[in-house]
Amino acid sequence: MGISMIKPEILAPAGDFECLNSAVKFGADAVFLAGKQFGMRTASANFSADELKKACDFAHENNVKVHLTCNTLPRNGELSALPEFLETAQDAGVDAFIIADIGVMELAKKYAPNVSLHVSTQAGVTNYATARTLYDLGASRVVLARELSLEEISTLRAKTPKELEIETFVHGAMCVSFSGRCLISSYMTGRDANRGDCTQPCRWKYHLFEQNREGQYFPVEENEQGTFLYNSRDLCMIEHIPELVKAGISSFKIEGRAKSSYYVAVITNAYRHALNEYIKNPEGFVLPDWIREETEKISHRDYNTGFFFGTEPGQVTDNGGYIRHYDVVAFCEKGGTECEITQRNKFFVGDTLDVLPPSGIPFNVKCKKLINEQGIEVESAPHAKETLTMISDKAIPEGSVLRKRRIS
Repeated sequence: MGISMIKPEILAPAGDFECLNSAVKFGADAVFLAGKQFGMRTASANFSADELKKACDFAHENNVKVHLTCNTLPRNGELSALPEFLETAQDAGVDAFIIADIGVMELAKKYAPNVSLHVSTQAGVTNYATARTLYDLGASRVVLARELSLEEISTLRAKTPKELEIETFVHGAMCVSFSGRCLISSYMTGRDANRGDCTQPCRWKYHLFEQNREGQYFPVEENEQGTFLYNSRDLCMIEHIPELVKAGISSFKIEGRAKSSYYVAVITNAYRHALNEYIKNPEGFVLPDWIREETEKISHRDYNTGFFFGTEPGQVTDNGGYIRHYDVVAFCEKGGTECEITQRNKFFVGDTLDVLPPSGIPFNVKCKKLINEQGIEVESAPHAKETLTMISDKAIPEGSVLRKRRIS
C-alpha cells in the first residue's frame, strides 16, 4: 500500500467517560480527551488523574489509543504546574500529547519522554517547511490548520517525511478565527478562548446601534431573528472519504469534546463504516445512503466541506441554532424483544423507533408495550431516566441507542 492508500485512524472526542465508552463501542481507533488543566475545552467534564488512568486502561483493553490535549497557550504563571501534569499523564498511560506551544513541547520531551508528540491545529501548520521543522523537533504528527485545501494537504504530504503523520478535522463545528486563535471571547467577556474558555460570541446575535437613538437597534440585515455575522457552518466530509484518503491524511478527527455521548456514537459510527466501505472497494466506492442519513440524526448547523475544496465554510446568517430531526428517547440496558431501557425523552406505545445498535447498522422497531418498575403497563415514557421494560417487534441489542424522528 502506498502512502496515499494508508488506512487512516478514526479519532473521536471524549469529553467524559460516557463519551469515551461511546467512542470505543462505535469504532474509534483513538480518542482525544483532556485532563483538568491545559486542555482547550473547559465546558466538558474532562478527566482527573485517577479518571485518566481508568480511561487509558479501558481504551487500551479495547485496542484504542488515548491522545491527551495539552494545547492551551500557557502564561508564565502556569508553567510551574506542567512538569507534574506531564509526568502524571505519562504514568496514566496516554499515548500522545496534543500540543500547540513549542515550550510545552520541550517540557513534554523532558518530563514525559515516552509519550508521542502531536502538534495541535492551534499551532496553525499550513506548509511543509513548518511540518518538517516540527518533525525535526520531535513531533510524530501534525494536526493541520483547518484552512488548508486537499490540494495543499497533498503537497504537504509529498514534501514531508513519510514517518510524520498528518491529522485533519473531518467533522464538526468550525471556528470563524484562523486555526482557532480568537480574541473575541476575551474582549467581550474576559474568558480566554486560547485557554479553553471560549463563550462563542461569534454565534451571538448582532445589531447596529445609533448612539443618539438609545435602545433602538437595527439589524445589519433585515431579519427578525437578528444577524449572525460569524456563525460558521459545520464541517462534514462523510461523502468525500476517497479524497481524504488519497490526500494522504493519517487520522480523521471528529470535533466535539463538549458534545454528548450520543453525538460521539453516531458520528464515530458513520465515519467508521464509511472508511471501512471505502477500504473494501476503493475503486467502486459508493457511500451507502444510511451512512449519509446518520449525520442528519444529530443536532448540527448547516453542513459544508470547509476549506477542503478551496472554498470556505461560510456563515449561517439567519440563525444561531441547530438543525435537529431526531430525539434520543432511550438507551437499551438489557437486550431482546423484551428489553430493559432507560428513558431520555418522551415516547409512546405504538411509536416507530430508530435503533442504532453497537454493530452500527440502524433499523426500525415498533414499541408494542411499556411496563414501568412497578410492573404496571403505561402508554408512554414521560419521566427522564426512568427504567422501563419495552416489548418490541424485533430484538434490540444491549447498548443500543433508541431514537424517534421529530414531527415537522
